[in-house]
Amino acid sequence: MEKVLRNFFLYLANHQRLNQLAKKHGLRFGGRRFVAGETLAEGIDVIKALNRQGMMATLDHLGEFVDSEEEANAMAEHCIEAIESIAKEKVDANLSLKLTSMGLDIAYDLCLHNMERILEVARKYRLFVRIDMEDYAHLENTFAIFHDLRERYDNFGLVIQAYLYRSVDDVKALAEWKTNLRLVKGAYKESPEVAFPDKKDVDENYKKIIQLQLESGNYAAVATHDENMIAFTKRLVKERDIPLDRFEFQMLYGIRPELQKQLVREGYRVRIYVPYGNDWFGYNMRRLAERPANVAFVLKGIVKR
Repeated sequence: MEKVLRNFFLYLANHQRLNQLAKKHGLRFGGRRFVAGETLAEGIDVIKALNRQGMMATLDHLGEFVDSEEEANAMAEHCIEAIESIAKEKVDANLSLKLTSMGLDIAYDLCLHNMERILEVARKYRLFVRIDMEDYAHLENTFAIFHDLRERYDNFGLVIQAYLYRSVDDVKALAEWKTNLRLVKGAYKESPEVAFPDKKDVDENYKKIIQLQLESGNYAAVATHDENMIAFTKRLVKERDIPLDRFEFQMLYGIRPELQKQLVREGYRVRIYVPYGNDWFGYNMRRLAERPANVAFVLKGIVKR
């Protein structure tokens, strides 16, 4: 049943018409469960609250189905505005973005140019930018953009998804570039030709890439709500005597807040992924696909309204 629900929500996430309707009607109908708000100011307010609780954040202006140069440039401007706001408000946060929102599906050079603009501003303010990994169809171009940018910038990192067969090799290759990696299980529907179909295999591969990144000496962001993976990471860093400032746990806004606070109390670095904007539908559907139990929270939000 869980697999059926996962596939259903992933189907909805890619449904362009539903995304358009959700954007039109705003964050009603349970959208605020996982999204800080529609505006940058709302996102910054959430980050301030998280900082007061001892947590860092990564800010993401949501955007999907960007299909014009004008939209891509506007998304890049949103990112620059977010960086400037993070610096002005002196919050402990960095920026996350998707290359498709920068125009990757329109033109490679357009995306590369927008990323250069963003990284220049981020470098000015000494801020870090995380490039989110999207579905497998965008993987090669994402790595191409990474290598083009890495020749000139070192203030950004990538995401590696454990459900892909190739992820171990990718982590090894990226270690040579001293890459700061966010490690995740993966949230897209992929073919068994490129991704592990069974959860137990994904979990084992996730442990492999966590260990590889931590032992490489490069910074690791272990992004998970899975207490087994958190426990594995804790044991590993203790056994290998890895300093606590060499890694962090990352979690999503609105999911397992008590666990987030517990990790902070234990002395671990914790960063919360804080999305904002009106293009929230696809993001929320992927969160429901990852953990169908979250449906109850969304339905509760609808009923309250």
